[in-house]
Amino acid sequence: MVEYTINKGIGRSVEYKGLKAQYLFIFAGGLLALFVVFVIMYIAGLSQWICIGFGVTAASVLVWLTFHLNAKYGQYGLMKLAAVKYHPRYIINRIRLNRMIKGRKR
Repeated sequence: MVEYTINKGIGRSVEYKGLKAQYLFIFAGGLLALFVVFVIMYIAGLSQWICIGFGVTAASVLVWLTFHLNAKYGQYGLMKLAAVKYHPRYIINRIRLNRMIKGRKR
């Protein structure tokens, strides 16, 4: 039986086969969701080969997308992308222009 090690040092995030942190959860959750959709399609009466084709294609896309995001954004990249929507688009300055140029009087 083959044993796989999960590399976790002190203070470091979990890494498995190059996937780090939240990408592991995306990968596992995606595969679980694909399995549920596969079972629902099969129970609904679709052809076995259509279900298998969908499952293989969707799983391949999921694997590629997860590793692509991991390589592109890194360990904390998805959290940084999610934080961008909380940044203001612009900052409003309500001070008159001539007061900004002159500065404060002492």
